[in-house]
Amino acid sequence: MIATKHVRISTPGRVCEYNTPEATVDELAAIRRGQESVANSRPGAGAGVRARPEHTGRAVAMVLGAIVSVQCGSALATDLFDQVGPEGAVFLRTAFAAAVLLALSRPGIQLVREAGFREVFLFALTFLGMNTCFYAAIDRIPLGAAVTLEFVGPLGVAILGSRRRIDLVWAFVAAAGIALLSDGLGPGGLFSLGAVLALLAGVSWGAYILQSARVGAAVPGRGALAVAVAISALLAAPLGIAEGGSELLAPAVLAIALVVGILSAVIPYSLEIEALRRLPSAVFGVLMSLEPAVAALVGLIALSQGLDPIEIAAIALVVLASAGALRTSSPPPRDS
Repeated sequence: MIATKHVRISTPGRVCEYNTPEATVDELAAIRRGQESVANSRPGAGAGVRARPEHTGRAVAMVLGAIVSVQCGSALATDLFDQVGPEGAVFLRTAFAAAVLLALSRPGIQLVREAGFREVFLFALTFLGMNTCFYAAIDRIPLGAAVTLEFVGPLGVAILGSRRRIDLVWAFVAAAGIALLSDGLGPGGLFSLGAVLALLAGVSWGAYILQSARVGAAVPGRGALAVAVAISALLAAPLGIAEGGSELLAPAVLAIALVVGILSAVIPYSLEIEALRRLPSAVFGVLMSLEPAVAALVGLIALSQGLDPIEIAAIALVVLASAGALRTSSPPPRDS
């Protein structure tokens, strides 16, 4: 069995815990669908941390607020699809995120040399693939279903990096949930284009987690992420401009894209960093596992995307599997 080290990764919009190959991890920086070392900012973080009661309630509210913010951002992004398409929405969102991250971190060329241009470029590709596939998926299937299918990425990283037999049970539970969910995805089920795109987004998310460990080990902080997101914006530009055209410059479109960027990255990242200073690792991981359920609720309220009882049961099984895998994967602590 490959030696593993326990880490928690925050991706733009999400933070989860994983066991990753030890060779790829060295007190890596936390990453957010920005990044910072929570190990440094949250002394003693881990499964054994005891937060004061008054802080715990506030931290739980912060995590839930971050999850709701991310999913509201995704729901709002669908308003851009009629004007600029999913690719145009990805381009605008990524461009705004790159501008903010570059302004905050001001990375130099030396940073890219330290991390290695190849590693940063692969990091950019995983970031772009994750967002492009996810936006294309929610253009075709309900938000709750897309997030549930996408969650197989981080869940898979957690399970594959684990040495605990109980995680095989969680893998089976997740597979059962996905099988149930396939009935509500249209004639093609899991082979429909929307479902395939959501699963590809999950694969990209898993690759993003692993690549973030490699880059974060070499260059702590948000600089490498800022460069990677900027590269992603450049790579997204041709398709985004081709699909969005002159509509990309419409004031209403730019305003919505800016709000999407704030809801999907700025607010969640800020809330999660504060929550990570107050909550034990296991509690944080379990709370983040609620994301598919929150996505389904936001889809119902904001997008009128109803769910039948079987779909609700399917999402519940994936949430349970994610919570179980992230809850039981916490020997040595490490950060998001």
